[in-house]
Amino acid sequence: MDIGDAGRTQRKLSQVGYYRLSGYWYPCRKPCLDQRGKQVTGHAGRPLRADRFAPGTAFHDVFNLYLFDKRLRLLALDAIERIEVHLRSVIAHEVGFHDPMAYEQDRFIMPRACVDYAHKGKVRNQWREWSERQRTQLNRSREDCIVWHRANSRAIPFWVAVEAWDFGLLSRYFEMLRGKHRQRISNRLGIANSLVLKDWLQQINTLRNRCAHHARVWNQSSSNTLAHLPHPYFNTLTLSDHARGRLFGLIAVIWFLIKQIGPNSQWLDQIAALIDAWPQLPGCDRYAMGFDHGMKTLPREAFAQAGLLLAPQTA
Repeated sequence: MDIGDAGRTQRKLSQVGYYRLSGYWYPCRKPCLDQRGKQVTGHAGRPLRADRFAPGTAFHDVFNLYLFDKRLRLLALDAIERIEVHLRSVIAHEVGFHDPMAYEQDRFIMPRACVDYAHKGKVRNQWREWSERQRTQLNRSREDCIVWHRANSRAIPFWVAVEAWDFGLLSRYFEMLRGKHRQRISNRLGIANSLVLKDWLQQINTLRNRCAHHARVWNQSSSNTLAHLPHPYFNTLTLSDHARGRLFGLIAVIWFLIKQIGPNSQWLDQIAALIDAWPQLPGCDRYAMGFDHGMKTLPREAFAQAGLLLAPQTA
């Protein structure tokens, strides 16, 4: 690896950490080959790497990839925040409409989520565990509206309580809801199959957690490909299984949801501009993000055409 300015390199390693940065230069290391010249794989079929770097590897570019990933996380969090806030509102409206305290009542929850089951020698119950976690978050909340209700010994209605929920709690509640309630919420987001939205929320929550904990996201893969929604938007984008198992697929899904919420959003333009500024490093290409081989940038025209097939949803 070309170290470049040794003083600057030492400072950056001290600021960020050797181990953290090693995840960004790992793809630049030469692959291990057997006697027949075939690539050697290790755990989970991943290629093993030698301790030597491919020609053209420079620390300056590695650090730029680290900064690229940081900006990618910030843009992802910005979009996920919009989805989270909107989903809180929709769930509180669609379920709280029936009863202001619906979030405490299992009659809105699928029966199988309320049944005890054994797991690793312990008795588990999805609804009970969710309720305990929800109460903990509610009790810890310092939101003015929640503090006021507690101080005045008032019951906390759904539309207030939901302000204390994080994305994981929110997506888990949606997952446990009875089908008719899930579908009404899904319809508000232009999704005909609530099971698709359930899958999307699980994977968006995983991305959110990685972003919130400053983990690398640009080349991360999922063991499960995103659920496919038969919709003209996705038909236009023609996402491959490879794309649906990586960040590119999540970008498409997030943009689908954002367009339902705020059709004038410029989020995709920001993502595209960032990808245009891709750092050039051996072994680090856009295919690892879920792009097809040879793609150099986000397909703006395809996304523009797909976006025309979407309409913002109303209550």
